[in-house]
Amino acid sequence: MNSKELATKIAKLLDAKQGIDVMMLEVTHLTSITDYFVIASGRSTMQVRALAEHLEEKLEEESIPARRKEGYQDARWIVQDYGIVIVHIFHEEERAFYSIERLWMDGGNLTPFLRPEEEA
Repeated sequence: MNSKELATKIAKLLDAKQGIDVMMLEVTHLTSITDYFVIASGRSTMQVRALAEHLEEKLEEESIPARRKEGYQDARWIVQDYGIVIVHIFHEEERAFYSIERLWMDGGNLTPFLRPEEEA
C-alpha cells in the first residue's frame, strides 16, 4: 500500500467513526519525515480516544501497526506515526489553537478523499 492509499484509508476510517473535519495533507515536498498528515477532531476527550483506538484496531487487523503513538493519557491531541502517514487527532479546542493545517498547507497540498457514499 502506498502512502496516498494508506492516508485515504485512515481518513475514511476516521470519517466513518464520526471524526470532525477530516483532512489529508500531502507534505512530501515540505518535510522528509512523512508523506501525508491526516488530521481530524473529536468533540470530547472520549471521542478523541475512541477515534484513535478505532483507527489503531482497524489498521492492526491489516498488519499495519503504529510505529509510535503519543497523547492517549490526556486525549487532547493524539499522534499516531505510521511512517509514511502521521495522524493527528485533536480535541476541537486544541485543533483551533494549534491550527497545524495552516502551518503545513501551501495552497495545493490538501488531498480530497471520497466518502463511501460518494464513490458510487
